Parts: sequence; structure tokens; C-alpha cells
Amino acid sequence: MKAALFHEHGDPGVIEVADVPIPEPGAGQVRVRVKASSLNHLDLWVRRGLPIEIPMPHIGGSDIAGEVDAVGVGVQGVGLGTRVVVDPSLDWEWYEGVRRGSDLPNPRFRVLGEHTQGGFAEYAVVPAQNLLQLPDRVSFRTAAAAGLVSVTAWRGLMTRGTLRTGERVLITGGSGGVSTMAVQMARQAGAHVFVLTSGSENCRRLEELGADVTLDRLMDEPKELIREATGARGVDLVLDSVGEVLWGTLIRALAPGGRLVTYGATTGPEPTLDLRHVFWKQLSILGTTMGSPAEFRAAMERVFGGNVRPVVHSEVSLDEVRQAHELLEEGNVFGKVVVRVD
Repeated sequence: MKAALFHEHGDPGVIEVADVPIPEPGAGQVRVRVKASSLNHLDLWVRRGLPIEIPMPHIGGSDIAGEVDAVGVGVQGVGLGTRVVVDPSLDWEWYEGVRRGSDLPNPRFRVLGEHTQGGFAEYAVVPAQNLLQLPDRVSFRTAAAAGLVSVTAWRGLMTRGTLRTGERVLITGGSGGVSTMAVQMARQAGAHVFVLTSGSENCRRLEELGADVTLDRLMDEPKELIREATGARGVDLVLDSVGEVLWGTLIRALAPGGRLVTYGATTGPEPTLDLRHVFWKQLSILGTTMGSPAEFRAAMERVFGGNVRPVVHSEVSLDEVRQAHELLEEGNVFGKVVVRVD
């Protein structure tokens, strides 16, 4: 089969398209004939190199939508040809620690396409329990664009952030796949939505998705924009992927009792934090990543129902995955880049 892969970490130039053996499903697994996948910033981090072991040569791509092509031993109730989208969170519910009933993942939690081979290939092997049947009305393109970003946005806002109707939420990195989904989910939850992004065109698109207030960081310093927009009242919740350069500003923007939920660190992982703001305003700082099987289904049901929609910036073929990495590196993507495999 054809796959976009890399043999070593580095810049996008390490990615090549090659023929590799078609994988066989093991016990409890299925093989999916991939129809579409999509890029996430996670693919950039994995390609550059993370302090984890990954299979080499490595096939990226955490989002997979396609048709069941073969089933392994012990798999029942999954018909060949079934249209599916794959939950990218692996081993989430195997947690048997002391916190019974906790919504936290297993310490051995893994991510499809990061710790394992992913969807930038004609076929992929995944656990049967990670399949979600795709309604005929939902395209492979839509499903592949929605998977990882939908569950990340849903968990960040609703589970970890406990967003409630009438609250004010600030979402950073507004042009990203997670953020474009989070804007829609927050608006549907009845929140007043502030979004930090770059450029007037991005502001316009985010307003179309439901943002009440868009802040263009190209027009002024983010600190000044956020302070002026949120005023003395501040916001109840921040959903942040930017990290280091913004944390001081975001902490100050929170109202008393506010929550900061972080799921990324695109500008760096080591913020400077004045703890006096945290304890005096009794703030909560929460981490999140991906989501549970129940959260994945909750998020995707909203996509299936048309309540929210993934924004597709562009589509590429397997032969163009390297160029897609370059495009995402440049930071000019609004939403998701979909990889067509069929």
C-alpha cells in the first residue's frame, strides 16, 4: 500500500511517500480502508520529535475515516464495508487506579498516529472498540476533519471547563481546528464567546461561526486587546493552546473563580505565572487532552446532527502530505487540512 511516512525526525523534508506492506488486524482489531484523514498540530510535533517511543518508519495521522476492510479474531458485529470514523484516543478506559469513577485517562493512554501508525496511508489497523459508524449523510471528509479537534474542544469546554449558559469564554488560537470547533460549541452552550486570532479575514470567519467578539492580535498587543474587550468583569473560562507568551495576560483576564483550561503550548511550555492572581481570585488551572470514548461520541453526534461543522481549509492527496506539513508550519491555515486517500 502507499503511505506518507518518515524514517527520522526533522523538518517537513523528511516525509516521503513509499510502498509498505498492508497491515493485518490482530485480535480485537479491524483494518480500515482509509478514505480521508487530516492534519493536526500534533503531526508537526511528532515529526519534529517528542520524548516518546514511536514506530519507525512512522505513518502519522490521528484522524481516520473510511470503510472496514477486514476484521481480526474476536471482533463481532462489525460488517465489512461499514462506513466508520475512528476515535483517536487509545486505551483511555483501562484505568483501574484509586480514583474510581474519575474521568481521567489511563496512565498508559496513547494517541492513534502518535504512539501507533496512523491514517496517512491506504489502510490502517485500529481497535474495533474505537469505531463509530458514520451516517450516510456525513462525508468521509467531514468525519476526518472533525475527529480529534471535536473531542478535544468538547472535553476542554464541557468536561474540564464546566462551561455553563451565560458565562463568558475566551478562546485563543482562533484559526486552529480545535478553536473553530470550540467557538461553535461554546455558542451553542449559550456562552458569550471572545476569540483571539490574527487578521481581519479570520475575524470575519470566526464571527460567522458564532464568535461574539473577535480580537485581531495584528492590530494591537494581545494584552491590550483582551483587557479592553473583557473589561473589569473578565471572563469565566479560558480555553488556551498558545501557552507561554499569553499566560500572564490570560490569568489576569479571568474573573474571580474563573478557570483556565490548557490543551497546548504552541509558543512554549514554560510560562511565567504570578501566583498571587491565582490564590487571590481563587482560580482553577486545568489540563486537558483528547477525550474519553463517551466524549468522542458526544462531540461527533453534534457533527452528525449538523449542530457544529469542521472547517476545511484545503484538501491534499497522500502525495502532498509533505506540502501540507509545510502549510501548517507557516501558520496560515484556518481550520483543517484534509488528506484524501481514495
